[in-house]
Amino acid sequence: MKKTISLISAAAIAALSTASLPVSAADGDKVYGTMNIPYADFYAAEIDSAYDVDAVSSATEKKWSMNEAGQLVAGTYNDGSGTILGVTFPVEVSSADADKLEEYGFKALDEKPAAYKEVSLSGDKLTVSKLVDTNGEQSVSGSAEVSTFTRYGDYQLNVKGYPEETDLYGVIVNTKEGDKYALRHLENIWRAGQLSWSAGITTKEGHGNELKYDNYKSSMGKTVTSVTFITLDGYTTVDVGENYLPVKFAGEVKAEDSTAGTGKTALTLTGFPDDYKKNITVGEGFTVNENEISYTNAKAGKYTVTVTDESGKYAPMSSDFTLTTDEIPVKYEDGKLVKADGSSDDDAANFIKNIASVEVNGTAYNAAGKRSVKIIGEDGAFDFDVKSGENNVFDGSGNYTIKVTATGYTKALEIEIKPEAETTAATSSTTTATTSATSTSKSTSSGATTNPRTGVPSAAAPVAVLALAGAAAFAFRKKNS
Repeated sequence: MKKTISLISAAAIAALSTASLPVSAADGDKVYGTMNIPYADFYAAEIDSAYDVDAVSSATEKKWSMNEAGQLVAGTYNDGSGTILGVTFPVEVSSADADKLEEYGFKALDEKPAAYKEVSLSGDKLTVSKLVDTNGEQSVSGSAEVSTFTRYGDYQLNVKGYPEETDLYGVIVNTKEGDKYALRHLENIWRAGQLSWSAGITTKEGHGNELKYDNYKSSMGKTVTSVTFITLDGYTTVDVGENYLPVKFAGEVKAEDSTAGTGKTALTLTGFPDDYKKNITVGEGFTVNENEISYTNAKAGKYTVTVTDESGKYAPMSSDFTLTTDEIPVKYEDGKLVKADGSSDDDAANFIKNIASVEVNGTAYNAAGKRSVKIIGEDGAFDFDVKSGENNVFDGSGNYTIKVTATGYTKALEIEIKPEAETTAATSSTTTATTSATSTSKSTSSGATTNPRTGVPSAAAPVAVLALAGAAAFAFRKKNS
């Protein structure tokens, strides 16, 4: 495998593209530089002009402008208002055309690049060649995973073996059937070999941006065999085996929420193709048909019902539903959550596993997801030193009002910690305005003080020790006098 250009080299070329240099890199009548190439022109020869590749707009704040070397959309250029127009890439042009490419931001390079595109200008018509890779295209073995459950379109392809530690200027998905799909930054090209696109079923991504899908509709039902990455070092094509893209459709799976324990809830399936061979599953303890989900001894929490096509032709579909209870199976004791009276260890562990948020003195912190703050561990223990960003969650005063909310539990666990000997009181309050329930537990310790950080009682210092410390201080002052 050939050597890839490092981020340092990429940064150097990026820097050259922002300052005019003498046209010193020349090969006869040809000179080399960098210029802004619209996506449509950049990809035209790469995919045999199969379709025009549009610019991509994003309402995601400032991500579209992160185009310095090593950043999210490195190597791209934009209109300054949220639209990525194409890439800034090395080119070979004639001396006569070089002066005419000012509107494309042409900047001369002082040496011939390892990979470039041949560019010519005839009137207003720009012609851009397929990539010239002076080191030769590299093919490497890799792998890929296809997901049809993604916030960023209809398909997500996670590629292993892609060229790392170098900026990606273009990506082309190749299929067994001979199709080529050109991808654009931010909407289709993400970090760590993650690629995604819409085929017309999911038309908005997670942030609300409209997705371009017309040119990707035909990808449904195709088999991806390789992915070509374009870098400053040239082509690297990753062989990913055979990865089928299941056909998607505008159907729906809907399961109703219900109560935990033993019972049933309604299930509705709509819009499924006639030849979809349904296999419906939830998990252990659940029995499912096309109209109903039955369950026995199911604990509170979120569950997922999944419908798959036994023939493998169509994409799976799923829906979440929640089973709820108004019982709180935990209480606060000595710095951690433990099982409440009458509850089992499994009940307590289920509550802790489903903790969704923890509120401390009026500030709520997510307990799950990428930006979660782990205030309560898997064993129920509180971390009183935990930070949210650079800030301490607990201020060290020992005075804390805490509310713990868990998915599937209609009441929150409320805890009050004070730095006095009577330190803990746990209260469960309903999330609805119609009913309320309160349970209180207190722990006291005779002759004990309370740790102001945790509110947990600790042994008081013996009087004799304090007297000895006072005597030592008096002798020290007497000696100095």
